[in-house]
Amino acid sequence: MIRVTRRDFGALAGVALLARKASAQNEATPLIERAIPSSGERLPAVGLGTARVFDSDDEKTRRAASQVIGTLVEAGGRVIDTASSYGEAESVLGEVMARAGSRDKLFVATKLESPDAAELKRSLARLKTAKVDLLQLHNVSDPQQLLAPFKAWKAQGLCRYIGITSTFHGDFGAIEAVLGRERPDFVQIDYSLEDREAEKRILPLAAEVKAGVLTALPFGRGRLFRAVRGKAIPDWATHFAGSWAQFFLKYLIGDQRVTAVIPGTADPSHMADNLGAMRGVLPDQDERKRMVAFIEGL
Repeated sequence: MIRVTRRDFGALAGVALLARKASAQNEATPLIERAIPSSGERLPAVGLGTARVFDSDDEKTRRAASQVIGTLVEAGGRVIDTASSYGEAESVLGEVMARAGSRDKLFVATKLESPDAAELKRSLARLKTAKVDLLQLHNVSDPQQLLAPFKAWKAQGLCRYIGITSTFHGDFGAIEAVLGRERPDFVQIDYSLEDREAEKRILPLAAEVKAGVLTALPFGRGRLFRAVRGKAIPDWATHFAGSWAQFFLKYLIGDQRVTAVIPGTADPSHMADNLGAMRGVLPDQDERKRMVAFIEGL
């Protein structure tokens, strides 16, 4: 089967960036922000993921990262999510922030593979920062997992918030157990218009324990773009979405339990397009049901 990337999709559909921006979302409208439940601090609802896009520490990657992060900051975005296991992404992000002097403008989240002090020290060094905003334990699979080291690091000022993550549905049972018992500030899971398991299991519990929610893989690893290849956005959706990316992201942001979506990209035009989803109106509940029916009907 031929894989269609978002770049290919845009070319095939004949959609130019100006057309993507010709929507109800424009820079004169307020940003859509969400409060972090444990603190009330507000975050812009669209951020940036770095998995598989900034994993090589070379000049080409650093240049792309600089452009994408510059686009994010200029549009009012703040959230960037990375991980110690994402190749050289932490180093690339650290270098870009240092060059631009943008660390204080960003909400930096990273992930550790284990509660290991040496791994944390390495991540902070690579990111060129004394502390991160959010420190997450990556791919939690043990329902008995404790977060005591993360809580200690938070108390020491090495991070402002702690969280847990998984993009594997087989781990959702463990995520539920740890989320309910340890009550971290954040949980990060995969959630998209085509994959809504998190709506049933994780989001209700996150709301109950007052955990913020970051959503990874909001485009379903590109499957959503392939599903709508060659199709126009439905007329009934054009008042809230000026592009398919905004259509997919606004479905997620339309759930008030979602704190921020974090689509990954190394393309500044795609970053600008994604950021359009944090302006303008959101689909109401009836429209969100219609969005589900539309995708399921393809």
